[in-house]
Amino acid sequence: MAIVRTKFTFVEQLIKEPIIWKLAKDFEVITNIRRADVTDERGWVILELDGDQGEIERSLDWVREQGVRVDPVYEDVVEG
Repeated sequence: MAIVRTKFTFVEQLIKEPIIWKLAKDFEVITNIRRADVTDERGWVILELDGDQGEIERSLDWVREQGVRVDPVYEDVVEG
């Protein structure tokens, strides 16, 4: 199993879409929201994704296809 920290950045049109819920429902990954900032115009969420590395990559490809920007996060944003 792998743990990947990533930042999702949402454009205004995607703010109200349940992207993270669909991610957890449709892929075999566990999502853990570590930090977020969401307004009516924009939003970002830092997540830990836990699961098989291949399944995590498939899920991130799907998120990108939805129009969400995906960036890696290297430090623990809650503890450090």
